[in-house]
Amino acid sequence: MSEIIIDIGQEEPQFIIERDEEEPPSPPKRNKWLRRLLKAIAVIALMAMVLAAYEFWNYYYNIGVDVSTSPSENIEKLKSPIDKETAEVKHVTDSIFGVEFDLYAIFGLRASIEFQEPDTADASVFLYCRSADHKEDGSYLGTLIADGKEIEKKNTPFRLGYMAMADNRMVIGVSRFEKVKNYVKERGGSFFRQFVLVSDGGIPEKFFLHGKVERKAIGIKHNTDKNGNRKERMYFISTRNKETLWDFADALREYGFIDVIYITGGTDYCYYRTSNGKRHDIGDINDYPHQQWKGIIPWLVFRKAE
Repeated sequence: MSEIIIDIGQEEPQFIIERDEEEPPSPPKRNKWLRRLLKAIAVIALMAMVLAAYEFWNYYYNIGVDVSTSPSENIEKLKSPIDKETAEVKHVTDSIFGVEFDLYAIFGLRASIEFQEPDTADASVFLYCRSADHKEDGSYLGTLIADGKEIEKKNTPFRLGYMAMADNRMVIGVSRFEKVKNYVKERGGSFFRQFVLVSDGGIPEKFFLHGKVERKAIGIKHNTDKNGNRKERMYFISTRNKETLWDFADALREYGFIDVIYITGGTDYCYYRTSNGKRHDIGDINDYPHQQWKGIIPWLVFRKAE
């Protein structure tokens, strides 16, 4: 825009034309398209990040059940000093909702995964049972670690429960994260995965095993000792009759178990020992030893904590 100024202070008028600074030229259309393309790429990248974040949350956190103990909290439990208790297994029988089961409370014991079935005369073994499942080809369903060695590294979408053992301590939990597994592996411990029956006092909406058969499980229950202190206690659990998995899980939930994971081999023979070292059979002694899958079955073996 131009502005005309007339100077009449002199004999002859002078015309002075002042011009504003020239406006910058319009950017080429090519630059406009480049900016639009970069904006579109930025929007797509942002959407991809949001989608990736949702997929991460959905896979690791939206697992269909509440979780009572996080992986970090379970690692802290594995680090904590062990309680000094007499090594023993205490057995009681009870029922709820028409489901009868045997409860084996575990005191002063540690656990590990072993591939040789314990001898019935081995006084150091206070309890043993099955743990992880395996296929016909001998491969295992879910991550499996024994004495710090990773036998199988496999994520299974439905086996979200785990049992971890290290430094004379043992925990069970529910998570897709491998944080606890990695800790156990570094400490030379054992770890396996199984189906979730109870998590944070609730049960899953869906189970993947059907029919009525004898069932076994490992669970955590809060008990109150004689001094009024609330304390976690681990139990081995076995039904006395054939039950659906839903009925079994619902009964354990109602009975007060906080977390429970499934144990395969509902009719398999095993045994436990009382504080005096006496062996008590669980199942039919005539089924001992297990010849099929010898050396393949990962046994969960409980011995006196050191």
